[in-house]
Amino acid sequence: MNKSTRRKFLKMASITMPAVLLNPKRIVNHPSEDSILKLGIASYSFRNYNLDQTIQMTQRLGIQNLALKSMHLPLDKDADFIKSVKKKINEAGIKLYGAGVIYMNNEAEVENAFRYAKEAEMEVIIGVPRHELLDLTEKKIIETGIKVAIHNHGPGDDLYPSPESVYEKVKNRDSRFGLCMDVGHTQRIGLDPAGETQKYFDRLLDIHLKDVDQSNEQGDTVEIGRGVIDIPGFMKVLIDKNYQGIISFEYEKDPDDILPGISETIGYSRGVIDTLKIV
Repeated sequence: MNKSTRRKFLKMASITMPAVLLNPKRIVNHPSEDSILKLGIASYSFRNYNLDQTIQMTQRLGIQNLALKSMHLPLDKDADFIKSVKKKINEAGIKLYGAGVIYMNNEAEVENAFRYAKEAEMEVIIGVPRHELLDLTEKKIIETGIKVAIHNHGPGDDLYPSPESVYEKVKNRDSRFGLCMDVGHTQRIGLDPAGETQKYFDRLLDIHLKDVDQSNEQGDTVEIGRGVIDIPGFMKVLIDKNYQGIISFEYEKDPDDILPGISETIGYSRGVIDTLKIV
C-alpha cells in the first residue's frame, strides 16, 4: 500500500484518539481482535512500571493477551509465586499467554525457561537460545508442548538478525519451534515485514509489532502509523493467511509516559484491522 493509503488509515484511526488521550479509562475491549486478529502486549513496553501498573494499563487499553518480561515476573521465582502472578493476571480478565524475550545461553537457562513457562501454564516462550542449544530446546518443546518462538533482533544481532536466520535453524524441527517476528527490527535490517511474512509464515508463531522512523540501524520506535513500515500491507498478509497467533505491541518509546503513545499505536492498528475487514 502507498503512503497516501497509509495516511488515510491514520486519519480514520485518529478520530477517536482525542477522547482516549484525555481520559484513558474510557478505552474498552474491542471485538475485532477476537474475530480476525488477536492483539496482545509484550510487557517490556511497561518496563518502567511495576506488575500491578502493567496489568491496570493493559486493562485500560482493552487488551486481553499479555506476554511478561522478567522485570514483571523474574525468572528465578518459585512455583507458588509464579502461580500467584498468573492468578492476578487472570482475575483482571487478561490471558498470560507467554513470556520473553528469554535468553538461553546454557543448558540450565533452557531448563529453567521451560520450568518457568510450565508453572505459569504459558503457551509460548519468546526466546533466544544459542545455536548449540537448539537440540535441547526442541527436546523440551516435545516434552512439555510449550512452543518456542525465536525473536530476531535486527542489525548487530549475531545470532538471529532476520526472520530468515531463525527459519533456517528451525525449518526441519518440531512445528512448535518457530519465529517471533519483530516487525521493527525486520524493517531496521532493510527487509519488508510483509514480504518476510509471506516467505516464513509456516513458522510464524508470535509477532512483536512496532513502527520505526528509519529503515536502518538508527531506526527508533515511533507511534504506529507515523513511521516507515507499511502496517496496512503487513496486516493484510496476516489476514489473508489466517494468522492464528498473537500480535503483541512492543512500544519502546516514552518509557516513563507510555499511555498516550501506545494508545495511539493500538487505535491506529485497530482502525487498520477494521478497515481491512470490509475491503
